[in-house]
Amino acid sequence: MTISEKQAALVDEFAFFDDWMDKYNHIIEMGKSLKAMSEGDKDDELLVQGCQSKVWLKAEKQDNTVRFWADADAIIAKGIVAMLIDVFDGQPAADIANAELNFIEEIGLKDHLSPTRANGLMSMIKQMKIYALAFS
Repeated sequence: MTISEKQAALVDEFAFFDDWMDKYNHIIEMGKSLKAMSEGDKDDELLVQGCQSKVWLKAEKQDNTVRFWADADAIIAKGIVAMLIDVFDGQPAADIANAELNFIEEIGLKDHLSPTRANGLMSMIKQMKIYALAFS
């Protein structure tokens, strides 16, 4: 699936929920399903700058794609980074670097995050795109 197709799938997934408490619970479940990084990978070098909570993000180039791993010390942050990994993991570096992320507004996430969490979300996206540019 392409980045656009993955975004559309997330929008469809979230359309199933009527209220934001259910959507938050779904984000939390996504975070719980994200495979934890090893403690050895939770290095300060991998911390995403600009997040209120600690979010570690690791990327590797595999063939012509970028693979991502992440973890966070806060469950909402972990769910948010899990969504981003769902969209970006295994995609070509150039596609990640040039991607327009419309699912954030389409599911209403942008309007339901505190300013500090919204800033963290933007910082995660920025870091993922920086990795992608480095691998291009």
